[in-house]
Amino acid sequence: MGPDAFAGLSRVIRLRAAERAREAILAIPDGVYEHSEPVRGGGPIVVRITIASDRATVDFTGTGPVHAACLNATPAIVTSAVVYLLRVLVDEDLPLNEGLLEPVTLHIPRGMLNPQFAQDAVACPAVAGGNVEISQLVVESLLTALGRCAQSQGTMNNVVFGNETFGVYETLGGGCGAGPGFAGASAVHSHMTNTALTDVEVIEQRFPVRIERCEVRRGSGGSGKWRGGEGLVRVYQFLEPVRVGVLRGRTGAPRGLCGGGAGQEALAFQGEPGARNSPVPSETFPTGRLTILRVETPGGGGYCSPI
Repeated sequence: MGPDAFAGLSRVIRLRAAERAREAILAIPDGVYEHSEPVRGGGPIVVRITIASDRATVDFTGTGPVHAACLNATPAIVTSAVVYLLRVLVDEDLPLNEGLLEPVTLHIPRGMLNPQFAQDAVACPAVAGGNVEISQLVVESLLTALGRCAQSQGTMNNVVFGNETFGVYETLGGGCGAGPGFAGASAVHSHMTNTALTDVEVIEQRFPVRIERCEVRRGSGGSGKWRGGEGLVRVYQFLEPVRVGVLRGRTGAPRGLCGGGAGQEALAFQGEPGARNSPVPSETFPTGRLTILRVETPGGGGYCSPI
């Protein structure tokens, strides 16, 4: 394919995406749709979606200032979340491209979603949790504002552990939100993710850790005519002293929609064998040999009151 043919094909793809995005927006009644989503240690994420005919304005004015820890995003992450929303609304197998944004005006003010970066890297805000956590909560905020489905787990439940000789970073699935005519999926990542959980056999072979349990968190999905998906339970026992961190941006339980119940919120405990477990602190913490870490991920919200 020559450059002219390639440019022509690209233009057709963009125009079709823009056309389908306008059709999807036109199907939403004109008005203003708002949501405020809390963020652990900062926030909130505030979104206001204004629909006028076949155009939408997505405004994040009111979102919290730069996060004191690492839960800061960038405009690229927020824009990706908006593209994801449009791709869901279109409900057609279209290639992702900038044409989807043609009928959208996007405003991301300075703050947690658009921090100012200095020349000195040490002075820059931390963004380690922006891609894995804030991206999830931005998507949840957009979908909740439009009332499209109940909330999913809204986090990737980041678990990090290691010492001077090794390091492991895992993300744990949870429950998906239910919607009109469908129940939420269980023990999977939702929305903007592309990671998979390490197999038990692999992680135990390569690292000094034993996975005591890895199972569905029964009863964690929200009640409803269509139930929310169930979360996940993963229990680690460390065979060497390590330092552990558990990172989540969501605070509170995933909301149900249209009378559906909320999913159960995330829990994490650590302790020695035979001793009473204690909640995991928000920062990283050291552990001794044979320490147990138990992580329970959120269930998704349910949709519609049970019959």
